[in-house]
Amino acid sequence: MPRAKSGTKNTRRRKKLLSQAKGYYGAKSRLFKVARETVDKALQYAYRDRRAKKREFRALWIIRISAAVRAMGLNYSQFMNGLKKADITLDRKALANLAYHDPKAFSEIAEAAKAKLAS
Repeated sequence: MPRAKSGTKNTRRRKKLLSQAKGYYGAKSRLFKVARETVDKALQYAYRDRRAKKREFRALWIIRISAAVRAMGLNYSQFMNGLKKADITLDRKALANLAYHDPKAFSEIAEAAKAKLAS
């Protein structure tokens, strides 16, 4: 009985992996063994960084909101507490967007939060 090397399946598998390694430098894009290690590591980084991205953006939004409310005489935690008391349910992404693109509307929201803190 002839020796089966699973030719077409292996070829397809290798071809798929080498196409994922396109653009890598030197052997990393040409040799299967090296390419497999590189692609595996790249996929691990991609998985990890999809989660890290969410943390980084939340931190950015908080920094932007904080900077905007400090100009109005509040700090971030007071502002968020005032929003909660005023029943304003905007998420941090929307608040940061307002602070960055529409400061006038953001200042109105901040004044509403400030008024609820005082009362």
